[in-house]
Amino acid sequence: MEDNEEPILNKFENTVALQSLLFKLQRWQWWLLVTINIFFLIAGQSAAVLLGRFYYDQGGNSKWIATVIQTAGFPILFIPLFLLPSDKEPLASYTSSPSVRTLASIYLVLGVIIAGDNYLYSLGLSYLSASTYSLICASQLAFNAVFSYFINSQKFTALILNSVIILSFSSALIAVNDDSGGPSGVSKWKYFLGFLATLGASAIYSLLLSLMQLSFQKVIKKETFSVVLEMQIFTSAVATCVSVAGLFASGEWKTLHGEMQSFGKGSVSYVLTLVWTAVTWQVCSVGVVGLIFVVSSLFSNVISTVALAVSPIAAVIVFHDKMNGVKIIAMLLAVWGFASYTYQNYLDDSKLRKERSNVTETRNNSVC
Repeated sequence: MEDNEEPILNKFENTVALQSLLFKLQRWQWWLLVTINIFFLIAGQSAAVLLGRFYYDQGGNSKWIATVIQTAGFPILFIPLFLLPSDKEPLASYTSSPSVRTLASIYLVLGVIIAGDNYLYSLGLSYLSASTYSLICASQLAFNAVFSYFINSQKFTALILNSVIILSFSSALIAVNDDSGGPSGVSKWKYFLGFLATLGASAIYSLLLSLMQLSFQKVIKKETFSVVLEMQIFTSAVATCVSVAGLFASGEWKTLHGEMQSFGKGSVSYVLTLVWTAVTWQVCSVGVVGLIFVVSSLFSNVISTVALAVSPIAAVIVFHDKMNGVKIIAMLLAVWGFASYTYQNYLDDSKLRKERSNVTETRNNSVC
C-alpha cells in the first residue's frame, strides 16, 4: 500500500510498533478523540474571535498585545499535562526517542514561526476590513492542500477536494456578506500591506500545520496526547517570548496603561478580556495540534475553516448580530464540506482496518 493511501494513520507508517499501539484504540475511541479536538478548536476559535471583536470595539488597538495573548495562556496547559497518566509502555524498545537538542530545535523554530504568523494576522486585521480579512484567511485551505500534498503525502480524493472547495466558498460568502465597515484613515499602501500580511499569514499558518504533522510523523513518533500538550506548551512559550520582545522593542508597551484606562467597559473588563482571550486561544490551539496528531494537518485546517462559519452564529447569540439568508446558506455549506471530509476519513479508516484485519487473519492461518 502506498504512503498516501493511509491519510488517518500515515504519520505512523514508518514505525510498525506505533501502528500496533494505535490500533489498540477502538473505532469509537478514535472518533471520540477527534470529536473532542474538533470541539476545542471550534469553541476556542469562536470565543477568541468574539473576545477579539469586543477588544477592538471597546477601544483596544495594540498589534503586539493582540499577538502576545494568542500564545501567552500556555501555562494553563500544565494542568492537564500533569493530570494525564504517564505512558509506561517501552516505546524506546521499538524506536529511539529524539534527543533533547532535536526537540528544542523543533520547538524553537516552530515557536518563532508562530510568533511571526500571529503578528502578521494582527497587522493584516488592523489595515483591512473584516470582510476582506476573512476572505483572505479562507485561502489557508488552498495553501494547506498544496503543503499537505508535498510535505505530508496527503491523499486527495473527490470528497476531499469537494470539502476544500465548499468550505472555502462558505467562508467567502460570510466574508462578502459581512456588514462591518473597514477601518478609517487607511491609505492604499497600508491596505496593500494588510492584504500581503494576511495572505502571507494564511500561507505560513498552513505551512506550520504541515510542519507540525511532519514533526509528529518523522521525529517525535509518540502516540500519547501528552506529546500534543508538550508541543503546544513549548512552542507557545517560545512564541510568547518573541512576541513580548517585539512588544517592548516596538514601544507599544508604553501605550498599554492609557489603553486600559480608556477601555470602554473599564480597566477590569480590559484585563479580563485579555486573560480570557489568551485562554480561549490555547483551547483552540490544543484542538488544532490534536487534530494534526490524530488525523492530519489538512483536516485540522478544514475544521478551522468551519469555525469561520460558526463565529457569525455565536455573534448572533452574544452580540445580537443580524442573521440573514446568506449566512444560513454559508452555514449549511460548512456542514456539507465538513461532512464530506469526515466521510472520506471514515471510508479510508474502514478500508485500512479491514486490510489490517485480513493481513492478521492470513498470518494466523499460515501459523496454524
